[in-house]
Amino acid sequence: MCGIAGFINNSLSEENKKALNYKMLGSIIHRGPENSSVWCEGIVSLGQNRLKIIDLSDAANQPFDYMDLVIIFNGEMYNYIEVREELIKLGYKFRTQGDTEVLGAAYKEWGDACVTHFIGMWSLAIWDTTKRRLFCSRDRFGIKPFYYISRSNDLYFASEYKALKQLPDFDNTLNEEQVQRGIAMLWAVYKDETYYRSVSNLMPAHNLVYENGKITISKYWDIDFSQAKSTLSWSDKKDQFYQLFEESIKLHSRSDVQNGTCLSGGLDSSAISSVYSTLYPDSRIKSFSIYYEGNNAVDERPFVKEVVRKYPNIDPYYFTPTDQDIADSFHNVAYHADVPLLGSSYLSQYFLMKLAKSKGVTVVLDGQGSDEYLGGYLHSFYRLLAQDVSDLHIGDAVKTFSAHLSREHYGFGKSLDILAKSAASLLYDENGIYNLELSRKNSFFNTSTSISLEKKSDDRMDNFLYHLLFNTTLQTLLHFEDRNSMAFSLESRVPFLDHKLIEFAFSLRNADKINNKAETKYILRESLHKVLPQAVYERKDKKGFVTPGEVRWLNGPLKFLLDVDYSRLAFMDQGKVKNEIEKYKKGDVSNASFVWRILCLHYWLKEFN
Repeated sequence: MCGIAGFINNSLSEENKKALNYKMLGSIIHRGPENSSVWCEGIVSLGQNRLKIIDLSDAANQPFDYMDLVIIFNGEMYNYIEVREELIKLGYKFRTQGDTEVLGAAYKEWGDACVTHFIGMWSLAIWDTTKRRLFCSRDRFGIKPFYYISRSNDLYFASEYKALKQLPDFDNTLNEEQVQRGIAMLWAVYKDETYYRSVSNLMPAHNLVYENGKITISKYWDIDFSQAKSTLSWSDKKDQFYQLFEESIKLHSRSDVQNGTCLSGGLDSSAISSVYSTLYPDSRIKSFSIYYEGNNAVDERPFVKEVVRKYPNIDPYYFTPTDQDIADSFHNVAYHADVPLLGSSYLSQYFLMKLAKSKGVTVVLDGQGSDEYLGGYLHSFYRLLAQDVSDLHIGDAVKTFSAHLSREHYGFGKSLDILAKSAASLLYDENGIYNLELSRKNSFFNTSTSISLEKKSDDRMDNFLYHLLFNTTLQTLLHFEDRNSMAFSLESRVPFLDHKLIEFAFSLRNADKINNKAETKYILRESLHKVLPQAVYERKDKKGFVTPGEVRWLNGPLKFLLDVDYSRLAFMDQGKVKNEIEKYKKGDVSNASFVWRILCLHYWLKEFN
């Protein structure tokens, strides 16, 4: 796990190139404090900060020379052993035990298509000194970041905004459309757009090639919706899901350093810890949990302790941030985030990663991704009900709707709300639904923006889940997962984001994900029934990473955020914004999360832009 920074510049001297690249690396040294190196030749400069995970020897430092290639690589190729063995059979020889050299050989053998052979997370750049060609790639789900600036014949790229801000002529003009999406939709990124007009985001599952002064971007992988749904029996589906998940845990646990797990007590993190403990019963496994007590907080330690009770080889560690911890750490969390903090839960995640690092762990397994493709979010029901009605499966729709109301204990008002939103899902496509939601906040801005999402499937549920993965919720969660973990030179791995597992999940019917009893992530719950603690298996509530932040913290340790210089928000309707904040100050917390986002945007603009 590392931080990368590089560029192609047609005017700087080699000495100035090297100085600029080291300056870029210096701004992201937290990503890899164990080695920092730069390689320059002609118009190219490549640099990397290394965090040693696999092959701890200096021989695996980067930039890495392989024949006529120079490689910088942020991430992990989890199946590097299998790919290495395949390449040895083809005649390749290796001098190191790590995955970077395997990457070089794979590129030599398969060219740009080499990334389709990988299971892992990555952002990488390979300079071919013979062909004078730069190949860059980002993993299938965008777990690892890759930002770039393209102007004239020059190209600059890095793992974080911070590195690109070191350019002497960095253009910090805001992308006001993305600022608006952040406030209204809680998205840290949208497609290839970032918070700056000059900075682009290389999208998940895309390659970027620089050759002869031109940039070409292409997609190398996608979900195939043309395939028929699986005809396996329910028993076989469960078996296959478990096998794929177990294999993912095996691959994601490969490292030459201490591993641990993030354990919230929810279904996803408990699934990872339970399978991990089952696979390695003789290993001591450290788990990490954040909790809060008091008003507007959720303490899930009882469920965590159920996992620990079932698996005594887990050594649990707990932490609850005090108000002083929150006050002392807020600036640092905001600094590492690179974008405005879009929710208070990201502070909890920061403390979780800090706890793991303090206990000697360098790699953690975390549960991001499952909700996005297995229907874990409650608003999945709107699309599911709409699809059932569209397919004239009225009985299924009624049964699911009734079960959902009963399970969540919804009253009459909420029942009408669900019906209205399900009707909207029937009448509108994903574009229409998201733009309706966006329009609610348009009046707070001086200009309006829109969202455009491609229709990937005729099934509303599949289409919804696809965009959760690639364009909406998950991309933001992964952004903060990366920044909070790397703030402590910690590698966070997400085993639910294995493309074989996800391809299988999209081959399943909607009923395999949410059954008529309104049980979400049904295939996950049932396939892991034997390894999960019974109390976790029976959990049907969806808590998320709940904190007391938007109310208790803003009225306590973070009260200073309420001191707003409205001139910094010139692109917004300052009268409306001020009115919303004043209502909050007077005790109306009904729109607290929206106020939080405005206040964090203001802080980000004041401190970091």
